Amino acid sequence: MSGVAGFFIAKKMEVANYEIHIAQAKAKAKAIEHEAELVLSNSNIKIKEAELEAKRKYEDRTIALKKEHSEKMLELEKKERGYKDELKKITKEREEIQTIQNSANSLFEEGRNLQEMYRAKVDEALLVLERSSGLTQNEAKEIVLAKVEEQSRAEIAHTVRRLEEEAKQDIKRRVNYILAQATTRFAGEFAAERLINVVNIKDDELKGRIIGKEGRNIKTLEMLLGVDIIIDDTPNAIILSSFNLYRRAIATKVIELLVQDGRIQPARIEGIYEKVKDEFDHSLMEEGENIVIDLGLTKVHPELVKLIGRLKFRASYGQNALGHSLEVAHLAGIIAAETGGDVLLARRAGILHDIGKALTHETAGSHVDLGAEICRRYKEHDVVINAIYAHHGHEEPTSVESAAVCAADTLSAARPGARREVLESFLKRVQDIEDIAKSKPGIKQVYAINAGREIRVIANAKLINDDEAVLLAKEIAQEIESKVQYPGEIKVNVIRELRAIDFAR
Repeated sequence: MSGVAGFFIAKKMEVANYEIHIAQAKAKAKAIEHEAELVLSNSNIKIKEAELEAKRKYEDRTIALKKEHSEKMLELEKKERGYKDELKKITKEREEIQTIQNSANSLFEEGRNLQEMYRAKVDEALLVLERSSGLTQNEAKEIVLAKVEEQSRAEIAHTVRRLEEEAKQDIKRRVNYILAQATTRFAGEFAAERLINVVNIKDDELKGRIIGKEGRNIKTLEMLLGVDIIIDDTPNAIILSSFNLYRRAIATKVIELLVQDGRIQPARIEGIYEKVKDEFDHSLMEEGENIVIDLGLTKVHPELVKLIGRLKFRASYGQNALGHSLEVAHLAGIIAAETGGDVLLARRAGILHDIGKALTHETAGSHVDLGAEICRRYKEHDVVINAIYAHHGHEEPTSVESAAVCAADTLSAARPGARREVLESFLKRVQDIEDIAKSKPGIKQVYAINAGREIRVIANAKLINDDEAVLLAKEIAQEIESKVQYPGEIKVNVIRELRAIDFAR
């Protein structure tokens, strides 16, 4: 019995010890669990702190970029205002050049008549010298020709100078009035076209989706859109590069829609591209129709209307073709009104004078020939076709309206800053102009200034007098006109200065 009792007692003690171990194990497990919860809580707090810090840095960077963008926009606006102020100054500088051009033909004609008169006097002098001095005819001819050439050149130069001053007084007031009316009654805007567009994206992760697996998406985009897509380290931005403004505009819209939609794959890209292209074609027609209505024109063929709208996506040396054509149309209408021409016909010729530029991306040939051909096809007025040829010197203007378009085209396109030029061609043109002036006898130095639109020629005062300086300016201007291709006009200034120096010892 005592053995059985001992067994039960031992059994109960073993169960009590087991329960104690169980309780201790549960307590340890609960402590470990509590410690794990503390660690997890601390980790969550650190993660949230890291997220807040990243968000703060992102917001600070965004504010800095917005501030930088605003400063650049203000700087651009300031430059645009400066361009408009320069236009007023250039108008004044053109007055003397325009006057000289208008009177040049009559002045040189009178000069030729004077030369013929002096040739007759030379013949008479030769006979007198031969009979009275016993000189041979060749000897007498050399003496008389040398003397007469010197005197006739001086007299001709003096006459040209006098007539130029008279022409300036008679014509200056009228030219000033017409140009002032045209430029003050129309204030056109100028904005240089860029070669790239930037598409802003919210997350750089989208760059990888645009590239696609093994580059499928970006290859499809570049093949359909015809532009270069540049994806680099620039934050939140994709760059599109192309010389074709129309393709670049379509590409920008397509990528913006893809980014908004989020589904970026070849099939989706093709669908959005076709939709955007149809919308752009429709908007081109609307744009052209609105412009035709604003100008008060009637009976313009729909194809020409569409091409007018397409000029919005064409640029020449950085100047938007549609903006330039609108400016020419308005200026030509004002000039035609002041000179007694047909205002609506001048506007029509002005808006269509560069219509060929809408075709040069798809069709070979100059925009002048393409524009004249399509205007003939749609039976445009002869004045319109003449203006297309005349504004680049292929024909002489045959009407007031054509001449107004040529003048308006020069005012719009040839002012400094209106267009960009290729550096190499600009430097070559400036060098050619300087070389022409340097080739003349009696020239000391030549400087091309004002972006190559004016040259200053320093003449040797001992070899060239004031009257000969006038003829020298004419000769240099004529040679530049015949040998150098340039937009607008080039002002030739011949300067002579005599310095007398001595020393008191």
